[in-house]
Amino acid sequence: MTARLPSWSEYLELLQPAGKLVDLTFDPQNRQLGAELYRQLLMNLSLGYFLYFQADADHPDWAPFLNSVFLLQPNPDDTYLLAPVRGDAVYRITGNRGTVRLLTFSTGAHMMGMADAPGRNFGYFDADALMLGPNGEMDVIFSAERPAGHQGNWLPLHPDAEFIMVRNRAYAWGEEREATLAIERVGATALKPRLAAEQIDQRIRELLGGFTQRLSRLWLNYQNAALKRGLINKIELADFGGAVPAQAYWQGIFRFAADEALILETALPARHRYWNVQLNDALWNAVEFIQRQSSLNGHQAHIDADGRFRAVISLEDPGVPNWLDPAGTLQGMIIGRWYEADALPIPTLHAVPFKELRRHLPPETPTVTTAERAEQLRTRRIGGQWRRRW
Repeated sequence: MTARLPSWSEYLELLQPAGKLVDLTFDPQNRQLGAELYRQLLMNLSLGYFLYFQADADHPDWAPFLNSVFLLQPNPDDTYLLAPVRGDAVYRITGNRGTVRLLTFSTGAHMMGMADAPGRNFGYFDADALMLGPNGEMDVIFSAERPAGHQGNWLPLHPDAEFIMVRNRAYAWGEEREATLAIERVGATALKPRLAAEQIDQRIRELLGGFTQRLSRLWLNYQNAALKRGLINKIELADFGGAVPAQAYWQGIFRFAADEALILETALPARHRYWNVQLNDALWNAVEFIQRQSSLNGHQAHIDADGRFRAVISLEDPGVPNWLDPAGTLQGMIIGRWYEADALPIPTLHAVPFKELRRHLPPETPTVTTAERAEQLRTRRIGGQWRRRW
């Protein structure tokens, strides 16, 4: 006998427990924060649809992962692509490297939100280590073992691998060209089969009852652990499980009053391939970064005459180049990255009265006028949209 199709209301019941996540937020009674949590849950649903229904390991395709609308802690300089794979299969990626600062591939299992178990990272590969064509053409095989007789690019695929992730990392937004990539399973059947009712049911249940709340719970718990460590306006080096071995992270919780500003200050590594800093809100969402300057990287930032980087976090535009705009948020997390760096400086954060800000900055700190800020944001907005991948 064919199993009964569940009613739509039965599926929706699977979402009910997600509402209890409000108790894990910094302020469970805050109406604004609660509304933003509900928005985040809808965002997770949207992201999850791509991950659960777009492709499978036999007929892979790139799903947009994180990026500018899925804001649960992407790096603003990255656009991410994710494809499902199997560790016992052979995959071929073809296309063009583009001109982004970094193009990398990661393999792993238990992508965040898709399993209760902690994620596993197996391999991290820089496209610049591959043999490329004269115009950036790329052709690379991923498999457990190098195919017999294959003389071209080959990268190992762990037997337990479940995904390949691509990071397009841009420094000069809108000026650099992102990679154009296709993925296919070698030897797969030519036609992708229609999903059976049982498969659709299983994926809906996992998306609604698992992924949607699991992804938010992961990062809410992460933030709460940082709060318990006393990281308010303090910075520590962080470990994200070796997902990007060439990269060191630093993080802290920023908190200030509406009439204050926070000054972030740090030395820079003498040698590095990339660095950045970003603001996250109280739910670990990246603060809006297309329409606002809530992040800066080594290409965008102004460096002071003494070689140090200083940025200002404040509600009101402080009229300095390195304004990190929290978009009305008085508390959240700040994240930074040093990539292939010869040193790992730990920045400092300190609060000052907003009206006295200039006294605490070098006298040569430039003044950014209203018109200059508008042009700065326009350049950012256009460049950000040119590099978006839905």
